[in-house]
Amino acid sequence: MSFWKNGTTEPKRNFRWLVEFSLKGSESVIWWAKSVNAPNFEMTSVEHHFLDNVYNYPGRIKWQDVNVTLVDPVDPDMVQQTTDIILNSGYEVKDTTSLNAPQFISKENANNALGTFKISVLNSGGDRIEQWTLKNPFIMNAKYGELSYEDDNLRTVEMTIKYDFAHCDYTKTPEPTLVATYENDFEP
Repeated sequence: MSFWKNGTTEPKRNFRWLVEFSLKGSESVIWWAKSVNAPNFEMTSVEHHFLDNVYNYPGRIKWQDVNVTLVDPVDPDMVQQTTDIILNSGYEVKDTTSLNAPQFISKENANNALGTFKISVLNSGGDRIEQWTLKNPFIMNAKYGELSYEDDNLRTVEMTIKYDFAHCDYTKTPEPTLVATYENDFEP
């Protein structure tokens, strides 16, 4: 039976979600996010030529970047949080008076600085029904928005997150037992 004919089930909605990540040395934070794309992947194919035929086989999976647009609150300051992530990744602001040994960004430091990155889909009751966890995430880029006297929108920070792969946990909600026949599925 289709979900739109059954009043006890509901489809997932695009506006019921949240973004959550934990920064190094802090608790998990749920951010005010305007938009985020769910993890996506692309599978390559490998051609095998045999006689006069071409056979295709699945190859490697490559996960696509996640783009997120976050609202920049005054406290906690998202620009400062993003700067802290980059500094904790190993980036060092260059100072001409300092002769310290240079630091370098490493994957381990970048992953630890961002912490866990989760995207949760919610039902109408606010319960998590789907949760994506990005594995080994780090920030590829951050854009701190455009300031303008002609714009009264909220200031945002746009980030691109790169990761190795994603894992999705599904929460099964109890569904009522449905008894349907073939004819009932196609009634107007």
